[in-house]
Amino acid sequence: MRKKSKASNSLVTTSAAFQDHITRSLLCTDASPADPFWRRLTKTFRDPRARERVEENQGDREYVLDPAPCPLTLAQKLGLVASPGQRLTEDEWTWIKSRSVQQKESAQPCAVCREEFGLQPQVLLSCSHVFHRVCLQAFERFSGRKSCPMCRREHYETRVIHDAAYLFRHQCATRIQAYWRGYVARKWYRNVRKMTCPKDKRLRRKFFEARLQELNDSFVRYCHTDMEAFLSDIDRSLSSSRRVFQQLERKSVSEPQENDWDRIKSKVVQRGVWDCPICLTALCNPAESDGCNHQCHRRTMLLSCSHLFHQLCLEAFEAFTVFSADGIPSCPLCRSAYHKKLI
Repeated sequence: MRKKSKASNSLVTTSAAFQDHITRSLLCTDASPADPFWRRLTKTFRDPRARERVEENQGDREYVLDPAPCPLTLAQKLGLVASPGQRLTEDEWTWIKSRSVQQKESAQPCAVCREEFGLQPQVLLSCSHVFHRVCLQAFERFSGRKSCPMCRREHYETRVIHDAAYLFRHQCATRIQAYWRGYVARKWYRNVRKMTCPKDKRLRRKFFEARLQELNDSFVRYCHTDMEAFLSDIDRSLSSSRRVFQQLERKSVSEPQENDWDRIKSKVVQRGVWDCPICLTALCNPAESDGCNHQCHRRTMLLSCSHLFHQLCLEAFEAFTVFSADGIPSCPLCRSAYHKKLI
């Protein structure tokens, strides 16, 4: 009787243990295993605002996404049902992550959507595979079971990582720096080309044409819009400057002495021009002036500016020219005030 009672008690205990295990399994089992951490039947995480606060507090820190395991049931304590394995430690997660880095999982596109990770949230599985968080949730929701999309391993653990975000930021920074260096180099090269004359003849001609065009454009840009008035102002300025210099030159002219006339004659001989600039006919050579007939009507006139003219030609020019207010004539060639002497 005692043996039967013990057997019946053991059977009752086993039945109660199995019933408790099945009941607690149904209560703890998530209706959708897509995201067990956020779909736990707890009041805290049913509130979406609490969920957002938890994600903001995590920041860039890595954390385990799976919920804490349920307490062991009576059947698991009695050994009637296999108990769940222990949670992975931090050292084990470090080893799994190093294996994922060696396989360059974060540098490759997501195996589900085949797109780059970028800044989107990514999860690392305990089998060292990496996926988009939303892609893993969609795969689990579609398949109806919790298995890795790559190796089909079941009952895995998940951990939120940010390796792909770090790589994406590094690539963006590298690209920005490359674009900036290229811009600086191109700007420097354009400045060098503007300032350095090329050796090729055709390019050199284009270089000087461009420089001349730039100067003309800048000149026109800063000038008055009325070009006719601007040019007339230039003419008036030049004429007034010429009159001032002529007046100063005439005031400084003095009567040459005999030595000065000899020096002027030597200049004429050195120049060797024996034609009258007015009538373009031959003149009398000053070196042979002693033998010339001074009564000839084609006598030669020597000016203090060392120019020679026929006397009649110079007198006709003086009669034709309107002198300035001071009454001092100017040379037909160099426009300077002069004193004259017959030779």
